[in-house]
This record gives sequence, structure tokens and C-alpha cells, in this order.
Amino acid sequence: QVFTFNTVEILVQPSAKVKNGAPMSIVCHADISKSTNFQLEHNFTIFKDGKIVFTTVSDKGDAQYEISMARSSDTGDYECTVEADGKTKSSNSLHVWVTGMTKPILTAEKKEVLEGEVVKLRCELPEEPPPLYFFFRKIKMNSTPKEKHIFEPYRNFSVMEFSVEEGDNILQFDCFGRRNVKLEFESSEHSNKTLVTVREPFIKPTLMARPSSNVTEGDRIQFECSTVVARMRDIEIILQKNKTILKSVREQKLLKHSAVATLEHSGEYLCKVEQGRASKTTKLNVVVSELFPKPILVASMSTLDENKELTLNCSISGFRRANFAILRKNSNGDIFLRNARNLTMRVNVNDTGSYICKAEVKGIIKESKPVKINVYAPVSKPTLTVVSGLPEVVLGKPLWLICHSVMGTPPITFTFYKGDEVKKIVTNDTYATFLDENIGQNDERGYKCEARNNHSRGMETSNILNVTVIVPIKNATLGSIHLGEVEDGSNTAFVCSVNGGSWPIHFRIFRKTDRETLVFEKSEYANKIIWHKETMKKQDTGTYYCMASNRANVAVKSHPITISVILATWQKGIIAAFVLILIVGAVALAFWWFLRKKKKGNEDSALATNLTSGKMPGQHNDGDYYSGSGYIEDSENHMKSTDESKGPDLESAEVEYTEVEVSALDPHR
Repeated sequence: QVFTFNTVEILVQPSAKVKNGAPMSIVCHADISKSTNFQLEHNFTIFKDGKIVFTTVSDKGDAQYEISMARSSDTGDYECTVEADGKTKSSNSLHVWVTGMTKPILTAEKKEVLEGEVVKLRCELPEEPPPLYFFFRKIKMNSTPKEKHIFEPYRNFSVMEFSVEEGDNILQFDCFGRRNVKLEFESSEHSNKTLVTVREPFIKPTLMARPSSNVTEGDRIQFECSTVVARMRDIEIILQKNKTILKSVREQKLLKHSAVATLEHSGEYLCKVEQGRASKTTKLNVVVSELFPKPILVASMSTLDENKELTLNCSISGFRRANFAILRKNSNGDIFLRNARNLTMRVNVNDTGSYICKAEVKGIIKESKPVKINVYAPVSKPTLTVVSGLPEVVLGKPLWLICHSVMGTPPITFTFYKGDEVKKIVTNDTYATFLDENIGQNDERGYKCEARNNHSRGMETSNILNVTVIVPIKNATLGSIHLGEVEDGSNTAFVCSVNGGSWPIHFRIFRKTDRETLVFEKSEYANKIIWHKETMKKQDTGTYYCMASNRANVAVKSHPITISVILATWQKGIIAAFVLILIVGAVALAFWWFLRKKKKGNEDSALATNLTSGKMPGQHNDGDYYSGSGYIEDSENHMKSTDESKGPDLESAEVEYTEVEVSALDPHR
């Protein structure tokens, strides 16, 4: 009994897209080949979105999963698996879409509410699996419905609240649902409409102004705001003007507020009644007519010198019967000057400020616009100085100048001059600065500054400031009259020179051996310096260089030169004479030694001749001849002793004679 699965298929009847509530069948079909016609049991399993929804065992090649009423929850991916005698095969996945959603059910917590309360609604989509979107609508007569929505990922119902506002009488609510299927949105039909009746907790308030909403300055005006309420608890009445609360009362039906009318009381007033979330308002426009115009303050002059007279006059156009006062404005409170229409005073700089006048009629006080008065003290003679202190500047560097006037009422206008040319105009309090970046080497123009303010005396001019331009030093050079070698004990001179630079110049000469030593320094109003060095010594040998600097604070260094101290001529002569004496002495000694050797050689030659002829020196010819070894030995001893005594005088030596018996000569010896 051999078999094999050819295919396993899954089908949906009537189609893969089914309307909500219609019947639907999921069919799993297995195509199997057998070696013989034998009975084979099949285990059918149907999955929806990976979960088992149907299983059956059949000896047939088909299995059917019946759904009598398809719902949205039946939407998903279906797959079937067939197992027989240890062999298993699965079908491809098939997406089934149940279109349409069940009608939602809407319920309201209350059927009757008060203004300011909330309506709590519950919308449910039975038999619809989450996630779902819920949409709630509040419907009023002759207005666009207000809509709110909420997403519910884990349940098939949702709750929403709507506030009941002023003017809401009869309200209708409904809801609908929406879901996302394969990146497409599908909406349900709208739920049943739920009717909610609204009752007023209080009536719209009434706002009145007594005696009238049109009054004149100085009249007393009274505002009254009232309402009718169902219950007094938590009721509040508020009176406002331009969003400013003037008065409020709680748990009362009537609010009263009175004041003396001024022009500032003109405008729109609002009465608001609140209870919980409910709120109702009423508006009233009030017009206050002017009793008299604002006073006008006039000054004899707005800018004047100190110790001058100032007159202030206060008046009301077309109105004379008023009480006047003149004051000076101050941050800590206005300073009273005089209860009068006019004021005359002699001013000083401390009187600078803003002045006003006030007028009072029937308890109404009005204030004029402020008048600015400026009192000026004359400027003092300014001083012009260099910011760095000294009246000098290095060529190529900027020059900062400051002009300062100790006295004078600001603002002060400062004018800077270079020669007769205006360079800068600055307005400041007590000083001003000027930067000159264009300074030449031969720039001899002086600087000055002028200061002036609004005082009638005019300007003051500083003294002329002459600034010295310091030219930096360039290219230092060191030279010597003895280049290279100097005799010991002789004098020499070093010359350090520079190429340009402002005087005085500070010169320094250094000697460098194993360390650097400052050997000479001097400041000179010249471009060079000469150092006369007397009696050069061996320790003065070394490398020399010079450095030069001036007030520009830039030091330049020369190239080094090498000086060697050698022996003087007379020292060389003494050494040569000493060497010559040594040589002559050595030659004389050698010659003496040669003569002595030569003399000694002659004496040795004469002695040898005598020995050969058988005669002794000093022996007479008429004596007997002595021969034999005894004589020879004696002669040898005698010569030996003579050598050891280093040449004694042979003629003065005393010779002893001895008679010996001589045998016949051996002819063979």
C-alpha cells in the first residue's frame, strides 16, 4: 500500500470575499496517488492566522469547515494541513476577507443633564475583534456635529465624554467603528442615535448701570448684575472690564459695584455667572463724558544753562476754575513743588528732569503730559592723553587716545583733530576714545580734541599733544679692527652698529664660550657704539655678538664673529732665543764629547802598538826584554784598572819592576 501527496489545496465558498452575516465554507482538498485502491484515513487541520480553528478525520480526500454567519473576526489568513500514515503536506495560505462590520451599540449614562455637566457615552462593536477605532459624534440643531475618536487596541468597546455648553438644549449622539484590513480602512454603519435633554442651572444674567450707562465725569455710577438659579450652591457672579475683575460674589443672586465716573470708566463691561462647568455672560457698554480736558504744562524753555530762570505755566483750555499743582517726576514718587498755576525758579543741574501739573475739579484729578527740562553746566577744558601713558607710539602700531572732560553736563560731543584735519566725532558722557592706525615715520602733526555740550558757552579745546614715533631697530652688525686673531696683551676695538631706529639705543656685547657672558653694554644717542678692549688675554678667546634695542621693545641680534688671542711677537722672540740656546748648547756638548772620544781613541792605539813590539810605555830601550804570560796578564790588569779609573795619567803612574824567570817560548803558542 504505497501512496503519495500530489497537492493540498484550500478553497473558500462562495468566494474569498464574503459579506458580514453570510454563510461561508472553508474546504481543504488533498490530491493523493495510490498504488492500489485501498482505504486511507486523513487527518485534516485548518489554521486561521496560525491558530487551529477546525480538525477532522476522514477517509475522503476533502474536509469542509462551515461558518453559518461570517463575521469580521473570521477575516484572516487560512491554511490547511493533511496527515496520513506518517506523511504530512500543507496547502498555501489563503486570505479571507469578511466585508462589513456589525452595527455598533451606543448607550448614554444620563438622559437628562444640566449645562456645564458632561455626557458619558459607551460605544460597543459586538463580535468585532480589536484593534478598533471608535468615532463619537455630538449633534446639535443647525450646527456641524462635533466629532471625537479614540483607538482601542485590546477591546471592542470605548467610552467618551462630551461637555454640555451654554446654549445646548436637545442633543443627539451616535458612534461608528473602523478597522484596518490589509492596509485598507473599513467602517461600520452608524449606531442608533441617543437623545439627551439639557436643563439650565441658571438664567442668563442681567447687567445694568445706574443712573444710566451715559454719565459725566464726577458722577457716581453703580453696576448691578443679577440672575435666577435653580440651586445656590457653587454659584458665582463676576464683574469684569477689559479682562480685569472689578468685583465678584459667591452663592448670591445679585452683585453691586459703584465708583466715581472718570474717562477711564468708559468701555465695555461683562457680567459672568458660573456654576461648575456652566457659564453665561452679559455685556454692557458705558460712556463717560469729559468734565474738563487734561491740563497743559508749558515751560519757558526746555534747554537752559545753570543759574538761569525757568518758568512753568499750567492751564486748562476753556476752563479756569480748578485747583492746580506743579510736581517733578521721580522714580520714588512725584516731588511736590507748588500749589499754583505758575512756577518760576533759578535752576541748577540737579533740576534736570520731567515736570507735570495736576488739576482737580469735583474730585476728578487729571495730569498733564510731562515736560522734559535739561539744565546744562559748561564743559571744562578737556585733557588729551595716550591710553598707554607715555606720549609715544611704535611705528606700525595703533595709537589710542582718550579725551576727557571733568566737568560738564552730558551728553558731550568730542571732536578729534590730527593737525587741522577732523578725524572723529563722538558723543558720550564724560570721555571719548580715538584710534589712529595710520601713523608715518615722519608724521609730525599734533593731536587735539574739542568738547562741547548744549551749554551756551560753546566748546573747549585741549592742549596740543605731540606724539613721538619710535622706529624699531633693524639689522644689527658687529665688527672688530682685528678680525680673527689678536696678539696677547694688545688692544682691540669692537663696533656694533644698526640700520635705523629711534634713539637712544641700548647696545650690549656678549662673549660666548661654554656659556654666554655680557662683556659690555651702553645706551647711546647714535646708530653705533665702539668698545675699546685693552690688554686682550687668552681667556678673551671666543665668539662675540651684539644686541641692540630701543623703546620699541624689539631687540635685534648681529651675526657672531670669532676672536682668537695669540702670542705676542716679543713672546715668540724669547721662546725662539731659548730654543736656539738649547740647540747651541746641545751642539757644543756633542762636539766636546766627540773630541774626547777622539783623544781617547788615539791613546788606545799607541798602547796597542807598544804591546805588539814588546815594550811598555816608559821602558828604556837598554833594559832586558820581558815576555810571557805574566807580563801579558799584568798588562791586561793594568789596562783594566786604567779603564776603571777613567783614564789616570799614565806618565805619572808609578811602575814596579819584578824579576821573573822566563822559560823558552813555545813555538806552537
